[in-house]
Amino acid sequence: MPGMPNEVCTPCRPAETLQRPLFEVPAGACDAHMHVFESRDLYPSIAEPNYTLPDGRLDHYLRLMPVTGIDNFVIVQPSFYGTDNSCLLDALSVAGELARGVVNVEPDIPDAELARFHTMGVRGIRLDLFKRQSLPRDEIIAYIGAMAARVGPLGWHLQFYTPGAIVRDIIDFLAGLEIPFVIDHMGYMLEKDGLNGGDFERMLDLLRHANGWLKLSGPYRLARHSSVEAVDAVARVIAAAAPDKVLWGSDWPHIPDGDCDTGALLNMLPDWVPDPAIRKIILVDNPRKLFDFA
Repeated sequence: MPGMPNEVCTPCRPAETLQRPLFEVPAGACDAHMHVFESRDLYPSIAEPNYTLPDGRLDHYLRLMPVTGIDNFVIVQPSFYGTDNSCLLDALSVAGELARGVVNVEPDIPDAELARFHTMGVRGIRLDLFKRQSLPRDEIIAYIGAMAARVGPLGWHLQFYTPGAIVRDIIDFLAGLEIPFVIDHMGYMLEKDGLNGGDFERMLDLLRHANGWLKLSGPYRLARHSSVEAVDAVARVIAAAAPDKVLWGSDWPHIPDGDCDTGALLNMLPDWVPDPAIRKIILVDNPRKLFDFA
């Protein structure tokens, strides 16, 4: 039926039922990718969201933090709210120095508004390239370049929510991008979309030699199209390739599966990154640098 969400979100798992960390979570650990949702009466969604309102309130996440050992977090604007960042900004005002934000904005947003966002803790713009994947390559590149010019003076980064095929097609352009950029969810490089090991290696080179960063986030998104074992192998390679350019994110509240165990996701890290010193770089040092935490 037109206009109906194609995914129904389930209630979030209570914080007290989460797995406890099976490793020593370093002080200052940051969840670099989560979302916040509040009452539809206060924060209306876009006209036709892909999913129903998730059970992802800020107060729920704050109760989760002592269980997981996470000290800081980054709120990423979800597609549910489009370019209305009100919910995210209000959450930042409550969280204060615990949090930073990544917004989604229109290209013509006034500079004064971006400056206001900066004072509230925003440090990046999310570019939803899934919505633009049918555009010609040159138009996608022009859009990225225009947004980079808007946020560069603020010291922000660009965050790409994108199919892996677009990453593959614009790798040469990204290699020359002068501001930092982050690719979500391990790059979303799926074999079903025609991507191969060579494409993956070229993406890793962006981490090693350019301003690119990659998030160890959303493993269940990739596992839908391959296997848990395959995703684990990808995560290990990413972490080993350029640990100083890797972030970890829970992707909470795990749309649409609110019952997903955030603690269990965190406990994947010792397998992906066996060295505690490298885990600290990924969980603490990297997000503090990229998101400008105190």
